[in-house]
Amino acid sequence: MKYRVQPSAQVDETARIGEGSSIWELAQIRENAALGEGCVVGRGAYVGPGVRMGDNCKLQNYALVYEPAELGNGVFIGPAVVLTNDHNPRSVDPEGKQKRGGDWDAVAVRIADGASIGARSVCVAPVTIGRWALVAAGSVVTKDVPDFALVMGVPARQAGWVGKEGVRLVEREGEPGVWECPRTGAVYEEKDGVLSER
Repeated sequence: MKYRVQPSAQVDETARIGEGSSIWELAQIRENAALGEGCVVGRGAYVGPGVRMGDNCKLQNYALVYEPAELGNGVFIGPAVVLTNDHNPRSVDPEGKQKRGGDWDAVAVRIADGASIGARSVCVAPVTIGRWALVAAGSVVTKDVPDFALVMGVPARQAGWVGKEGVRLVEREGEPGVWECPRTGAVYEEKDGVLSER
């Protein structure tokens, strides 16, 4: 075994865990989940059946990632974040009979490479979070988030742009649509509501 699992964690025998990954206390990795290399799954976190995670992802303590979520490389999921999988949840059908796994169609939260979801946020599936986007702590995401967007609130709304460093970008004076990272100097260009690296 080329990954670390704490004794109190539960990892299903059909799950695939990438080399160098760490599964901490009381975490649960369900059937057919696939984690890439170098992932960290914190205390009490849950990864549902068939969830796909890229390399170097971090799930902080008590994060809940329900199937069929898909996480790209380098995704950060903060403490107590919830990625849902049912847009119209019900415990019972209209006749009062308890629903089972086959009685509904799970929908996914998809998170692209480098994106971060802040502590205690909820992503209401189906929704896609773009590359290097940042969801502020405590947000409720109900619609897709563009690449590099900073969103916050309930429901989450765009409040600016962030670069790969995670720092809020500043628009260059006299250059509308040109954004710069104050930490690294990286430059981005906005056109028709889409931000791209220059």
